Amino acid sequence: MAHYLGIDIGTSGTKTLLIDETGHVVAEANAEYPMEQPKPGWTQQDPEHWWAATKKTVKAMMKKSGVDKADVKAIGLSGQMHGSVFLDRDDNVIRPALLWNDQRTADQCDQITSAAGSREKLIGMVANPALTGFQAPKVLWLRDNEKRNFDKLAKVLLPKDDIRRRLTGDYVTEVSDASGTLFLDVKKRDWSKELLGKLDLSTDLLPRVVESEDVTGTLTKEAAKVLGLTTQCKVVGGAGDCAAGAIGNGIVKSGLLSTSIGTSGVMFVHSDEPNVDASGRLHTFCHAVRGKWHMMGVNLTSGGSLQWWVDQVVQGLAGVPAAKRFEAATAEAEKAIAGSGGMLFLPYLNGERTPHADPNARGAFVGMNLTHDRAAMTRAVMEGITFALRDSLEIIESLGVPVRQIRASGGGSKNVFWRQMQADVFGKKITTLKVEQGPAFGVALLAAVGDGAYKHIAQACQATIEVAAETKADRSAKLTYNKLFPVYRSLYGSLKDDMHQLAELQSTN
Repeated sequence: MAHYLGIDIGTSGTKTLLIDETGHVVAEANAEYPMEQPKPGWTQQDPEHWWAATKKTVKAMMKKSGVDKADVKAIGLSGQMHGSVFLDRDDNVIRPALLWNDQRTADQCDQITSAAGSREKLIGMVANPALTGFQAPKVLWLRDNEKRNFDKLAKVLLPKDDIRRRLTGDYVTEVSDASGTLFLDVKKRDWSKELLGKLDLSTDLLPRVVESEDVTGTLTKEAAKVLGLTTQCKVVGGAGDCAAGAIGNGIVKSGLLSTSIGTSGVMFVHSDEPNVDASGRLHTFCHAVRGKWHMMGVNLTSGGSLQWWVDQVVQGLAGVPAAKRFEAATAEAEKAIAGSGGMLFLPYLNGERTPHADPNARGAFVGMNLTHDRAAMTRAVMEGITFALRDSLEIIESLGVPVRQIRASGGGSKNVFWRQMQADVFGKKITTLKVEQGPAFGVALLAAVGDGAYKHIAQACQATIEVAAETKADRSAKLTYNKLFPVYRSLYGSLKDDMHQLAELQSTN
């Protein structure tokens, strides 16, 4: 039987899984690696960690599965979006890769907007405004701040596409991940020569662009030997992690939206047309479905805010071991009342993207009084994260994009309490899948399509993905959250100037 690999190059680790042609997960493996934070708001990683994790997980999974290497027909690649791998002419990595949540490029975003003529003209070219996380401002940052490194620059790749280079020897990306560089004309699904010209950058710096299911090459002899596979194994385009996760959740037709809470939070809705939010609050990107698009709202520190709260603040939770603190903290939060007794948390611990596009936004507890305890504060953190996701949902629906079903994934779907909270805050039913494997599963399905096991990705999703359960909104909690949400939305505007002053002070420490 044919088998397909899905490799997801995440921020904290790489997940690799193997499926058979029916979509059954045969085996999986994970490997973690560190993230560097040399200054507040700066994040970067060594691409060698990604390659080491890829080799480790593929070999471990093949050993665990017992599948013959000749039966592994194709590989799909997913990864953290927007990152920048800078290569010289000999394919040496010039410096650590700047990541999606890196905030050092505010000045370069202003440069791009100015070069385009205005924010509106920029959105007209590439469907999105300049945001600090995107790849284009990272390239300009290198040019502005590390001229010696920029002079060496021959190619800039996205994280998953650097793994592709090591697998096939080719410089290729695909439309969903390329959409998040800011270099792509999203409507035409190809590089924007107009914007590149205005930025005085050459298309030679960028890889070739394909559709997500297209075969981009086969494994080199060296890669096949290292991974324990064959040179007949194909590598397909794959997808950025958000689009790959949506594929893994079956978000491949109109009316379906996925909500994902991982380190970041994502609201992702399928679109048959390239609908563009003229104000730039939402992203409009190419979907991993051929000829389709999606709109997406992104919150930079969703699960990351709760992880921070548990790791840095609630360290001594009743003597609970570190591995059990998350479950213990959320169980304690469940005892607090909906709305946390009128206390709100703004989850802007590393700036925010949707809807504020503000790298200097900062987190805050607001409305605390002497009755609030640790349980209420933990619940407020979770509610703040969920309110941030509702921000995106409200914008999506205001633009006339239909949302008939919400499918939850990531950590927010596995926790029953948080799943109920999402239903209550959104005021809609939340569905979960029988098996939820995330981006790695999505690109494994794309690999199956690329190999011909399915005619198209919608057919693959229909054959392999099954809804398991629904969570309905609690009427009382829904009413409470509907009263609190307008207050939550107003707080950013009220505190923005103070946040910026504090961010400036923090940058000097």
